[in-house]
Amino acid sequence: MQIFRQAGPFFAEALGVLLANRTRSILTITGLIIGVAAVIAIQILGKGLSGAVTGVLGSINDRSFYVFPNTRQADILKAAIKYKDLERTKILFPNVAAAIPAGSVERLMSVGHDHARLGLSADSEVSFATIPLVYGRPIAHDDVVTSAHVCVLTHRAYERLFPGGGDPDGVSLRVGERRFVIVGVQGAPTQGIIPVNFGGDVYVPYTTFEHEYLRTRPLIAARFLVRDADQIEQTEVAIVQYFKAAKAGRAEYQTFDRKSFSSTVDGIFAVLTLVVALIGAVSLVVAGIGIMNIMLVSVTERTREIGVRKAIGATRSQVLAQFFIEALLLSLVGCGIGLVIGVALGGLVDRFALVAISGVVPAIPWVQSVAIAVGFATLVTLVFGTYPAYRAARLDPIEALRYE
Repeated sequence: MQIFRQAGPFFAEALGVLLANRTRSILTITGLIIGVAAVIAIQILGKGLSGAVTGVLGSINDRSFYVFPNTRQADILKAAIKYKDLERTKILFPNVAAAIPAGSVERLMSVGHDHARLGLSADSEVSFATIPLVYGRPIAHDDVVTSAHVCVLTHRAYERLFPGGGDPDGVSLRVGERRFVIVGVQGAPTQGIIPVNFGGDVYVPYTTFEHEYLRTRPLIAARFLVRDADQIEQTEVAIVQYFKAAKAGRAEYQTFDRKSFSSTVDGIFAVLTLVVALIGAVSLVVAGIGIMNIMLVSVTERTREIGVRKAIGATRSQVLAQFFIEALLLSLVGCGIGLVIGVALGGLVDRFALVAISGVVPAIPWVQSVAIAVGFATLVTLVFGTYPAYRAARLDPIEALRYE
């Protein structure tokens, strides 16, 4: 554009004018700094909260879900799930890869002279666990078929029962009057100061768990693992309908899976982030009005200067560019400082609060943050900087020279 052909000298001159009026310039961009910093920090915190939820739910397999009785019904025990119904779901619903009892039973466990009270849970050969093993192997198909007395320890159980470390593969674990052979140990989970455990501390084949600890007693909850994660919602609905039909429609059930829960929470955070960001954007409007006001004052103060420029040959486009660039510099400086402060504040809260809680380090949305800062700088300049520049360019040189 023609008005920006001589932008270099105009930038230098505009910078000189702003530096000559430091206090006024700082006060003018303060609102812009606060607004941009608030909006960017809120965006970063929104991403961090989503990451925190992912961290807290990190132990749940993306392909798994829970089914449990609706707690609002009169008699929750009437909705208890039978073990034989779990076995039938694997036949009736091809997408179900595994169906096992949920929950755990606490028992005193010992290895040698080391004792600990831990939770014992069921698992299958298609493991629900997402944490890789550091020792041994997972539960195998033969273990399930033969109801073998083998087990896999979580990292917490390993630390409690093997304080001195070492490979526990093949070591005997005593659980009450029963003995299990340790065949594997999970690695340490990624989590923060809020440890969330959706299973137990020691996993045994679900057939062994049923034979030794359930003994035909009904279940309060069950876990399912699907083959196709894209069909998880349809599978949940079908299984709930099956369980309700088994109770002649006199029971109500709920489901829980990581994907839908995370999506719901992300949606809530997105709405809250948008609302709070809009509130923060009010200060940007105020800041924009402040920039327009200070530019109008500048035009008034420099009316005679504008007349002299036009008298010696300055065109309207050159005067327009001069004042437009001054508004642009104010916007860029304010949005740039706001960007740095917003990223710093959001990053600090993420690092020392959310990461400590969840154990997950969310990525800072740099592109989004820079886009917000640049977008606001452009918007403020165009909306609130154009009119003062246009007014300066429209001044009559003769009247401007006569202005005192």
